[in-house]
Amino acid sequence: MKLSRASAFLRSNRKRLIALTTAFVVLAFVALNVLAYNHAGAMMRYTDVSARTLGPESLGTWEKLKVLLNGVNLPRPVSQLEPTAMGPETRELSIAIDTGRDPLTLCAWYNDLGEETPLVIIFHGYSTEKTTLLREAKGMLELGASVLLVDFRGSGGSSESYCTVGVHEARDVAAMVRYARQQLEHSSIVLFGQSMGAVAIMRAVHKLDVQPDSIILESVFDSMLNTVRNRFDSMGVPSFPSAELLVFWGGQQLDFDGFEHDPIQYAASLTCRTLVRHGSEDPRAKISEARSVFDAVPGPKTFHEFRDLGHESFLGRRPEEWKAVVSKFLN
Repeated sequence: MKLSRASAFLRSNRKRLIALTTAFVVLAFVALNVLAYNHAGAMMRYTDVSARTLGPESLGTWEKLKVLLNGVNLPRPVSQLEPTAMGPETRELSIAIDTGRDPLTLCAWYNDLGEETPLVIIFHGYSTEKTTLLREAKGMLELGASVLLVDFRGSGGSSESYCTVGVHEARDVAAMVRYARQQLEHSSIVLFGQSMGAVAIMRAVHKLDVQPDSIILESVFDSMLNTVRNRFDSMGVPSFPSAELLVFWGGQQLDFDGFEHDPIQYAASLTCRTLVRHGSEDPRAKISEARSVFDAVPGPKTFHEFRDLGHESFLGRRPEEWKAVVSKFLN
């Protein structure tokens, strides 16, 4: 009798333990998805709050914990500079794009050195705006190229307040190339992109049949999932399954498939002259990823490695090296 009672007691407690464990797992799964949903929204929608979360490499332990719990804060990137900051002859352009839904407007600065010169159209990276590449724009002007310096949707003088890490921004690339072909007279069109800007260019070529004469890519990543994983690595925390959930929920919120955002696949469509440049110590887009993208490019191509540099302005750190490589490529 005592044994049967004990057995019944154990069976009853086993069922309770299984029920409690199942409930805990379900609650944890729901909580992790809610957290990932909120984090994805914070990473892709700009706010009006001025205090910007620092990059993961600059955060202390306590700040990293706060970011993991509360997400990042990304104020809408803007600049107080005037077009003349790029050069006295620079003028601002406002270009309307028909998206099929609500129209949006892109802002760009244009400096024309003559129709015999190549036009370099410059696209910035994630959570920044055009003047973060002002030094690069001036460098191109010094090398004798005309420049069109562009704000992606959500940034600077353009409309909207969101970012899709190069997915919808590819449409902005296509719109600017179309505008340049129709409205601006130049000997050729060169597309220059940094990080997200580089991927947006590649996607525009692959998905939207954009056909530039040459392409310059800096600090390119090989997949959206890997670039999110790299940010977790920079925080010193495991990326699985949080990175996968962030990519999924980010796409759900802004209507795209983040797992399909594949620069290696895009690279297979780059048949024009292509220059890929990367920092050997880049923690956000590892140099092995950039080489994978480069290897997939079928057209005439050049790879240049900036030794001991990370995810940063190569021109700012190594101006002579930067100009020498670009000058050789343009000529």
